[in-house]
Amino acid sequence: LRVITDHIRTATFLIGDGVIPSNEGRGYILRRVLRRAARHGKLLGITRPFLSELCDTTINESCDAYPELNEKRDYIKKTVSVEEERFRQTIDAGLNILDGMISEVEKTGKGILSGQEVFKLYDTFGFPIDLTKEITSERGIEVDEEGFDALMKQQKQRARDARASLGDMGWSGDELAFIDRSVKTEFTGYNLFENDCEIITILKDGEPVSELSGGKAVILLDKTPFYAESGGQVADTGEIITASGVFLVEDTQKTHEGQFLHFGHMKEGVVSLGNALARINSERRRDIMRNHSSVHILQAALRKVLGAHVEQAGSYVDDKRARFDFTHFSAMTSEEISEVERIVNDEILKGETITVKELPIAEAKAEGAMALFGEKYSDIVRLVKMGDFSAELCGGTHLTNTSRAGMFKIISESSVAAGVRRIEAITGRNTIDFMNHSENTLNSVKNALKANNVSDLPERAQSLQDEVKHLKKELDRANTALVLAKIKEIYEKSKEIHGTRLVTYRFDNIPSDALRTAADVLADKHKESVCLLSTVIDGKVLFVAGCGKTAISLGAHAGNLLKAVSPIVGGGGGGRPDSATSGGRDATRLDEALEASAAVLEKQLSK
Repeated sequence: LRVITDHIRTATFLIGDGVIPSNEGRGYILRRVLRRAARHGKLLGITRPFLSELCDTTINESCDAYPELNEKRDYIKKTVSVEEERFRQTIDAGLNILDGMISEVEKTGKGILSGQEVFKLYDTFGFPIDLTKEITSERGIEVDEEGFDALMKQQKQRARDARASLGDMGWSGDELAFIDRSVKTEFTGYNLFENDCEIITILKDGEPVSELSGGKAVILLDKTPFYAESGGQVADTGEIITASGVFLVEDTQKTHEGQFLHFGHMKEGVVSLGNALARINSERRRDIMRNHSSVHILQAALRKVLGAHVEQAGSYVDDKRARFDFTHFSAMTSEEISEVERIVNDEILKGETITVKELPIAEAKAEGAMALFGEKYSDIVRLVKMGDFSAELCGGTHLTNTSRAGMFKIISESSVAAGVRRIEAITGRNTIDFMNHSENTLNSVKNALKANNVSDLPERAQSLQDEVKHLKKELDRANTALVLAKIKEIYEKSKEIHGTRLVTYRFDNIPSDALRTAADVLADKHKESVCLLSTVIDGKVLFVAGCGKTAISLGAHAGNLLKAVSPIVGGGGGGRPDSATSGGRDATRLDEALEASAAVLEKQLSK
């Protein structure tokens, strides 16, 4: 009990601070705490979810000193409830697998579960090793912890090697060997789109050169307006221009020491060490800033509509769209999405001034600044405020006024992980393009449906749906009548087999419902009948079989009939004595299967 109460208190505070269960960092600690508490509850005989109920006690006892816990009560309980359910599913699946592994160990008499199998449980099925050890010890089985640890080390080393192969910032890292670490690039891009500068270093194929006449390269400047990719915002692109040539910048990255590296290729002429002009693609940057500033407003709007539990869980901003991940456990309703969209656009239309200032982090938090949980900040931070509506710590580039975003449109809302949702949105010219495309699509649909106006489309679509339903019913009636007429004709010509009459026929492109109806009618009308009908649709075989009551009393069995003939067409199936269906892939052997039914029926009736 002490373990459960201690763990649920820890979990409550962690979630209140913005941690969500995950497989790394603080999220992994939270997940282990919750799962250990759930496991101890199971050991006490508690079979139902219970941890979320205990959160109330912790919150009630602590809300005076920590009022934010009460504000996030529903979110905390939901987080705990979802994680407990996920753990229950993991346990149910893992216990069956572990039980099989233990049984194999017991058969061999070795008395130890291999590290490879323990690692498989952990890595593939998410089954905690401490739980594996508890369960195996109860059965007198040891765990090969050394083998497990060795495999874990190998996995971690593979991850480290993969990261090392890309270097600190996503490239090979060879470039850094020839960079003067004492040179700190001055970033001017918060206020300028271009500036005079000096080319300090040119690297081609990882080697320093004094001039560049073609191909790809990396250029280090003493001063740059190019924003280096960070904080979810993409890097700027543009040009570095000298008197003799132009270098196209396709990506910009920043080293830990503060050097801005410009990756790209020669456009024309020759560039050399010395004086140059650095100019970003200003139109692209403005689109990026529209998206980035709108994301700040979006987060504040989400907290207003969904609740204070909303925290940023990731973001990506480029010139095409903004992607924002946030903590929330259920899909947003269309009403919630519309309300968030309305609030963001209202803030844009207000034309609020966007202010940016650097100040001590304590002062920024006193002004209500939202910080990204788990992010490390220096003593002096950059505070970005959208009027009085939003205040966040951010190092990205922003508009000067919310009205410059133009318009904001949410284009999708989806799930990316348990407890994490994702919104994708567009702004500015991209919104205009989106609306124009939507209008063109609506007009195309209007013309195709022969509607007078776009506003008539819902009524016209409903009318067409009703018409399709009516025509489908008519087609179903026609198909059923066709099948009934055919099997009546076949029945009258059929021969008696030990008191029954076998009716078989192959149809093409007749829906199975029509075959099923016809088989039922035949069995009801002629109780001694045994019916095997087939249809081929898109090259696939479907069988429908039926037996009348008299035929069944004589030994006929529709399900067993299909079990016998279906393999001939590469399929399988079965069913009840009176009714069965099955399918197959090889239509070329369908006639053979139908012919084989007589011998199968003979065998059934002779038993």
